Amino acid sequence: MHANLHELNRHFGIEDVLHFSAGEGGLWRATVTTDRCVGELYRHGAHLTRWRPAGHDEVLWMSSKANFLYDRAIRGGVPICFPWFAGHQPPGHEQGPNHGYARTTTWEYTDAKQHNAGVTLTMRTAIEPFSLQYEVTFGDTLTMCLEVTNNGSAPVMFESALHTYFVISQIRQVQVFGLEGADYLETAGGGERPEKQGDHPIFFDRETDRLYTSDASVKIIDPGLSRTITIDKAGSGSTVVWNPWDEKARAIGDMGDEEWPGMLCTETANIRPNVVTLQADDTHAMQAVIGVEALTDDS
Repeated sequence: MHANLHELNRHFGIEDVLHFSAGEGGLWRATVTTDRCVGELYRHGAHLTRWRPAGHDEVLWMSSKANFLYDRAIRGGVPICFPWFAGHQPPGHEQGPNHGYARTTTWEYTDAKQHNAGVTLTMRTAIEPFSLQYEVTFGDTLTMCLEVTNNGSAPVMFESALHTYFVISQIRQVQVFGLEGADYLETAGGGERPEKQGDHPIFFDRETDRLYTSDASVKIIDPGLSRTITIDKAGSGSTVVWNPWDEKARAIGDMGDEEWPGMLCTETANIRPNVVTLQADDTHAMQAVIGVEALTDDS
């Protein structure tokens, strides 16, 4: 553990490329600036708050009312949901926080490297009986890899998600491709209706909160911003697609009432019914690779 920001910069800082500083709310953050992209990764929750590749608009959506407090989760960017998703608290953790402990846990920066693909930051923490390692590579693409190791003596189950918030032009204008034919649960409104996606992409005209069973890559087609966001993944059997719409957004205290049309969550995950069972001493890795390209006629 590094005692102060000076130490962090001395050990891991890269001149004109990687710098550690006090960010919003005084929380420590790493800032990456290269000719390929800019990015930010906070120590609190290992929370990714920015990635903007060169030549493109911002990719990660952040709420204007996000809390940067030691005991609160940050709204927007990429929170890490672990060891459960939403309100799926297991026995013994019934009073545990929504989406688990990871997003309000203090992580430690443990490595930083500049290489041909960009800049990779490594962070670690422990949530018993697990140890977690998180690697983020900032470059032309954004690569996030969460490794979970079971340090206990018996098998244990967990859920996880890279709860990614994307900037979009207008929720009614975008479509999500790649989940055609997949089974899903529609949990909007508190229900859990099992359904199957037809042979058409997902479009949005109401609150949407769907838990898809799929390991496929996903594309967000956004004519308003004239771009395609691609999410490739590995070690993930679930994809969550979420937009709160107007009524739900007004009930979320750390989201502006009128911000919901400009955001869409498309999350790389392992959640019900794709809970991971991890044997003692085993490690599971879940990876998401996000890319952005200009929209073309054949996208």
